[in-house]
Amino acid sequence: MVRRSLATLFFAVLSLGFALPAHAVTLEQKLAALSGFSQATAASATSWRAAWQNQAAWADYAFDWSTDLCSSSPDQPLGFDFRMSCRRHDFGYRNYKAVSQFPANKARIDDAFYFDMRQVCARYSGVSKSTCDGLAWTYYQAVREFGDLVVTDEQIQRVQRQAELNAQSADA
Repeated sequence: MVRRSLATLFFAVLSLGFALPAHAVTLEQKLAALSGFSQATAASATSWRAAWQNQAAWADYAFDWSTDLCSSSPDQPLGFDFRMSCRRHDFGYRNYKAVSQFPANKARIDDAFYFDMRQVCARYSGVSKSTCDGLAWTYYQAVREFGDLVVTDEQIQRVQRQAELNAQSADA
């Protein structure tokens, strides 16, 4: 009776067009992949970017690849492109929340976000680099303080004004 019910369910799933995973991914495997994708290192960032560009290869892991980029903050403040940094950050937040492991991993995800933004800033020099570094630091402080909270536009603008002041001070 149970076998017949399972077989019926299996064929019903297939008839609806759903594919069953090639193999079941364990929580430990998923956590290992998430950890590998959320380190503040060039190797981790490169690994995540390769996975992001070939999401189908990771289908068995059922990762959430969605993003709102830099949320309510500019994705390219003053022309500095933080979009990929924000994508990886969103990936870490969403997927660690999905496995109820977010609080224990938030600081590392935020540190990886800062690492990624600093990599963007490393492409610049002089005043541009100082400005970019100031913005990266401000975005990092914002996610450390407000990440996973509802933040008002006023709070975001206050942080952005502070970043501009910090960049001006660094240039002086």
